[in-house]
Amino acid sequence: MNADDIAQRIQTLESIEAIKKLKARYCAFCDNQYDADGIAELFTEDAVWDGGKFGKHEGREAIRTFFQGATEIFPFAVHNVMNPIIEVDADTATGQWYLFQPCTLAEGNQAAWLTGRYEERYEKRDGEWKFKYLSVTPFFFTPYGDGWLKTPFLGQ
Repeated sequence: MNADDIAQRIQTLESIEAIKKLKARYCAFCDNQYDADGIAELFTEDAVWDGGKFGKHEGREAIRTFFQGATEIFPFAVHNVMNPIIEVDADTATGQWYLFQPCTLAEGNQAAWLTGRYEERYEKRDGEWKFKYLSVTPFFFTPYGDGWLKTPFLGQ
């Protein structure tokens, strides 16, 4: 292994760590009353946030606008993300994460569990990693007391 190979491997590891920090900042902003400005700055200008039943929002400003009203959906949430699979290719990357989120649903003021999988694409712009695309696919979204066997998805 030569010095160029080692340098490339180190750069890849540094990129993976930077993307993990990007995701951690996203979760922290979400768990801080959905700080819309903080969240929006983590995305490229032309990014897409696709929350399934919570809508698809294209562009940083549309993402910001959505998150300005997010506490009206979830007044409380704790985003626990785990098991990242991050693949880096120069200044682009893909990622997959699992989500486990205890939360409060504003409608009915009910405690709930939300789990799912994030699929993401990232771009490195001006030396900084940003979200280019983020989607979340739920596995279950269930009232706390019912559990996912009795009520796998709220409202169904």
